[in-house]
Amino acid sequence: MSTSEPHSGEPHPPAVQRVADAAAAKGLKIKIVRTEKSARSAEEAAAAVGAEVGQIVKSLVFRGRDSGMPHLLLVSGANRVEETTMTGALGEALERPDAAYVREVTGFAIGGVAPLGATSDIAVYMDEDLFRYATVWAAAGSPNHVFEVVPLQLRSATGARLGPVK
Repeated sequence: MSTSEPHSGEPHPPAVQRVADAAAAKGLKIKIVRTEKSARSAEEAAAAVGAEVGQIVKSLVFRGRDSGMPHLLLVSGANRVEETTMTGALGEALERPDAAYVREVTGFAIGGVAPLGATSDIAVYMDEDLFRYATVWAAAGSPNHVFEVVPLQLRSATGARLGPVK
């Protein structure tokens, strides 16, 4: 695994600290690690932590086409989101927002969107395929910070609805 720990006393960047604080507030014990290389894509993240691509949680923000409301989809790195499946599950069609919208509703830049710690209240939907793994890895607020978590604990901490995405 190609990761490093922060030097003792070295604070996390603010967005990463927000993830750590949100996890602690939910009773979720996580250890945030800094990757040597960017973990911006599922493939990069898997290589950085020595995991399968399917173990990577892609935290994808969509906007409801009718409501304009944000939806956070926690998707296995091995899967692509099938829009018709999600329309049925969420009750409205989704559209991919721009980077400014993602930052506005989550407080995170694309590539570092975490499953928890968003700056606004967002409905969360979790890919059932993540439960194929004992643990999964998710972004922790930056493209270079990740954490490992048991899928059931992640679902509990995020209040996610569970179902298929493909």
